[in-house]
Amino acid sequence: MHYFFSGIGGAGTLPLAQILLGRGHQISWSDRDFDAGKLPGKFATITRLFPHHYPQDGSGVRALAGQLTALVPSGTVEDKVPDIAAAREAGVAIIKRPQLLSQIFAAARTSIGVAGTSGKTTTTGLLGYLLAELGKDPTVMNGGILANFTTAENPLCCALAGNPDLFVSEIDESDGSIALFTPKVSIVTNIGFDHKPLHELEPLFADYIARSQGAVLNFDDARLRALAPRCRGIAVSYGLDWPAARFTATDIVLHPGGSHFTLVDRALDQRWPVQLNVPGAHNISNALAALAALALLGIEMDKATAALAGFKGIKRRLELVGERNGITVIDDFAHNPDKIAASLATLVAFPGRLLVMFQPHGYGPLRLMYRELAEGFAAQLRPTDKLLIPEPFYAGGTVDRSVTSAHLVAELKARGIAAEVFPDRASITAPLLAAASPGDRIIVMGARDDTLADYAADLLKRL
Repeated sequence: MHYFFSGIGGAGTLPLAQILLGRGHQISWSDRDFDAGKLPGKFATITRLFPHHYPQDGSGVRALAGQLTALVPSGTVEDKVPDIAAAREAGVAIIKRPQLLSQIFAAARTSIGVAGTSGKTTTTGLLGYLLAELGKDPTVMNGGILANFTTAENPLCCALAGNPDLFVSEIDESDGSIALFTPKVSIVTNIGFDHKPLHELEPLFADYIARSQGAVLNFDDARLRALAPRCRGIAVSYGLDWPAARFTATDIVLHPGGSHFTLVDRALDQRWPVQLNVPGAHNISNALAALAALALLGIEMDKATAALAGFKGIKRRLELVGERNGITVIDDFAHNPDKIAASLATLVAFPGRLLVMFQPHGYGPLRLMYRELAEGFAAQLRPTDKLLIPEPFYAGGTVDRSVTSAHLVAELKARGIAAEVFPDRASITAPLLAAASPGDRIIVMGARDDTLADYAADLLKRL
């Protein structure tokens, strides 16, 4: 089959294209960022993996119309984009990314869907890595780059095209596409505030759990405890704080690069020592979710817990960019209140002032949750820490800009946080570097914008 991806660089389209390519399908593509000369490093890899590319002006779709199985647009490709119009004119089927993913996911005999407002990307990566280490050859669809599987040929590896009958996929609630998936095993890490208000999120997750044959649920989240009876099969609980959770962790020792703990299966009264080399208590929770899913699949814990030490994490999840002149630069994907609180809790547990550059990931999300974002920062940041905020990332299109970063900074200052607003990210660089001293940690924080990683790397060079 021959698929044309319009907007192949998206976090959802790139891994899907990698899976289809690995299964022997032909991939052609376009991307407006490529046309604009943006992200040259990223697109050098994409053009190497997928050499058949065209401008996003409809010419590729028209030229290939007789060969194409379908046009697959990313979520950021609007109906007015010429590729869409060309497909309609030529009678080429248009299938949205979530629909295509749900179809190949449903064809797997064992399908594991990882959902949740926070933690799903790392949990998907953990589970995929463990299954691969245990010789199960999974297919893995992830929204982040899998550090264990990157190579010189493919530094953007965010998917594994393994056994089609064992499929682990991150499932997204932000666009409502979670409703398309009926997994054999559902994992839900939490339900929190992000792209949608909670009264819209809870029914989506409730129905997702109800469609599953078995569920792995974080019982530290009261909403998930309440939804557990909706599972029509076995519901396996995990948690760090809820005393009745089946899988938990004790004897926890946190250090800047990871943790040691004892995995406890209360149902079987068994324990295993674990070393985890990604930092933070939130990653211990993610590891519990992955291990609980393996238990639900009937996989023994001895080899799984031993393999955890080899997990290298996901790019842009508290990723150490480097250290220069005693100043550390860290790149992090955190963008909603729960993610921000988890990342900052990990960072403030160890010495060093924090200089945070937080770029909101859109005007819409900022308008929805700027007060909750302020609460997330205020709960963790200390009086000596600093927070510098540009205007939100803008991906194009018509958007309500009635709430800006100035509103967020006003909320932060009202809570006693040293925050400043800037017109753009470039104007932050000089004051951020001037403020940094040996022992400080500079955190680049935000989502959706692929240039954030480049910005973090550039800060390190300038130190």
